[in-house]
Order: sequence, then C-alpha cells, then structure tokens
Amino acid sequence: MSVTVQPVGSRRDLKEFVELPYRLHSNSGVWVPPLKLERRIFLSRRFNAFFTHGDAQLFLARRDGRVVGRISAQYDDNFNAHHGNRWGMFGFLELEDDPEILPPLLAAAEQWLLARGRDHMVGPMDFTMNDESGVMIEGFDRVPMIKQPWHPPHYQRHAEDGSAGLDKAMDLLMWELQISDREKILPVIFKLADEVEPRHGIKLRKMSRRSLRKDMDRFADVYNSAWSENWGFSPYSKKDLDAYTQELHLVFDEHWFMVAEAPDGETAAVAITVPDVNQVLAKMKGRLLPFGWWHFLRKGSTIDRVRVGFLGVKPQFQHTGVAAKMYVEHFDMASSTPQKWGEMGWILETNTNMNRAMEAMGGRVVRRYRIYQRELGKTPLSTALPRS
Repeated sequence: MSVTVQPVGSRRDLKEFVELPYRLHSNSGVWVPPLKLERRIFLSRRFNAFFTHGDAQLFLARRDGRVVGRISAQYDDNFNAHHGNRWGMFGFLELEDDPEILPPLLAAAEQWLLARGRDHMVGPMDFTMNDESGVMIEGFDRVPMIKQPWHPPHYQRHAEDGSAGLDKAMDLLMWELQISDREKILPVIFKLADEVEPRHGIKLRKMSRRSLRKDMDRFADVYNSAWSENWGFSPYSKKDLDAYTQELHLVFDEHWFMVAEAPDGETAAVAITVPDVNQVLAKMKGRLLPFGWWHFLRKGSTIDRVRVGFLGVKPQFQHTGVAAKMYVEHFDMASSTPQKWGEMGWILETNTNMNRAMEAMGGRVVRRYRIYQRELGKTPLSTALPRS
C-alpha cells in the first residue's frame, strides 16, 4: 500500500500526532518521553505564542490506515521580517524506518508553504530555531537533555538518500563540559574573570523568581544584540517572553540564572542554565498521573547535570572578559550544587568564537544536529510523492 499524507483535522488526528514518537521510541532505552499534556499545550493555537506571529499546519502520514509518520509546515512572520526573506519551515519530524515515508511528508509541507508564498523550506524545527531543532546525526547513545531532540540513525539516512530533495543547511553542536573539573580550563580564563570587575566595573548577579520576567527583557536585549546576525535567528516577541518566563519558572534554580551589568546598569551579558529535568521526565513516562507529580516534586534530589541553554554577551562588552566570568561562575556553582557536569548549546558550527571558547574550557562535542533546506517549487512533486 502507498503512503498517504493528510492534514491533522480532528482530535483523534491530534492525539495520534502527539503519541507517534511514544510508539516509535519507547523501546530505545535512550529517548525521554515529554509530558503529553505539555505537548498538547505547545501545539495549541490558544496557548502557544508562536501563533501570534506565525501559522502552521500539522500532517500525518498513513499506510493502510496506520500512522507511520508526521511533519509540520510553518512560517514565522517575525523571522521573515527580520531576515527579509520568504522562508518557511518544517518540524516535528517523526517516521518509521521506510524510505517511502519522508518524501510525501515533505511534499505536503512544500505544497502548504507554496500556497502561502514561501520560496524556501528549512528544518526540522518545532516551531522555530528557539525550540527543538535539527535531526540528530551524532550522539545516539546519550540520553537527551531538556529541549534536545533524539532520533535513531535512519532519520539522517532517509533525509540524505536523495529522494527527499534536501540539502544540508547547518549543523548545531552540543559541547559537554565537566563543570566540576577546573583543571581542564586554560589559566587565561581565570585571569580574564578576575579582571572583569576591577578593570571594567561589570558585576555579576543572580536572577530571582521575583525578577525573572524583568530579567527576561534583559535576556532579549542581549539576545537581539549578540545573535541577530546569526543564521536562523528568530526574535522573541513580548508574548514569546511571557510564555518563556512561565516555562522557566518550572525549572528555575537561582544558582544558574545570571546577569552581568555595567556600572551604568546596562546589561552586558546573560546566562540561562537549566537543571536537566529530563532526568525526572524519564521517570514520569510522559504522564503527571498517577505518580509523575511525585517525581517532579523530588527533582532536586534527582538532577546532577545542567544544560547551558544561553550564554550571550553584547558586542560592545565582548572584550571585557565577562564571558570568562560567567564560565568560572558555572564552575563555582558546580562545587556547591548537585549538578557537576552539563552540555552547552546548541552552537552553530560556523560560530568560531564560541566553539573555540568551549575548547578552552576543556569541552568536547558530544551531539550534532543537522538542519536541512530545500528550494520550493523546484523539486518535481511527481518524484516526491509515493507510487500508487
């Protein structure tokens, strides 16, 4: 039987869309199931701030009535306005190990995007590069951290076998740092960190729950300054920041959320590092009930690792050593918290400065994700659609 692809249009369709990865990966021994309730909220037009500046359509692939794959097609007006382009994206990619599934999924996403004036498609990303992004191509044996996708090797194989019509766009790197092991750090890092306050007057402080929303505006200020020229950059709207703050409250730990301020109060740098709640979610198996809530409440005694999700410095302060100050603060926190190691990223493979900094910290690349691209309207749909 051929593969057919149809839009998600009913509650039953949405349920199958959400539950497909649980069926595909539950026996992997590595994949961590997200909370099903959280996935439904994330996909909701009512609750996800993405839909205030973008639109999306979900699709399911079926063979003989059985769901064998899924994909989304989406566009982000904020991304398009910032970059001055008409790109669209695809995401939420999941599929069985069958070469006939991916081409029609991509064809459906392409047709939807073409009908909305898009001329290029990149992905996967859920829904933007600020969410889970990329197909895993290295690190299959490592348990993913919070907001890291995990895929078996056949995802890359089918994306690159030629029939999908995809080309590589960019690789995203995750660096492992043993943040309790100070001996691996180059001495110059400590020297730069010691000079930040006496030479430049820049002081480091920790965020608090009370100040978190206000500090997220500081985060956006740094993010927009330091990252706006990066490939795939997608700006945060006020509603995005409101929603992101609510997410962060669930994982907030004052040891790991940091702001560096200049003498005049200007934000120089921000670091948001999150204790890896995937270690708790693995025990919850995607559900709050009947006992998932108990594991979540006890998360402080479970988590021994962190994900450095964001560490950015405004361009005018990049000569001050404030990044080194934040690196050293992470090592200091590892000596006084249960979290002794972590991963930094993702970092674009083209971001030479950040990747060199990770090497100076004694880090190593342990995961790699790949973003693909495709020019729309140039791949004959007859070669992408399945044979009947």
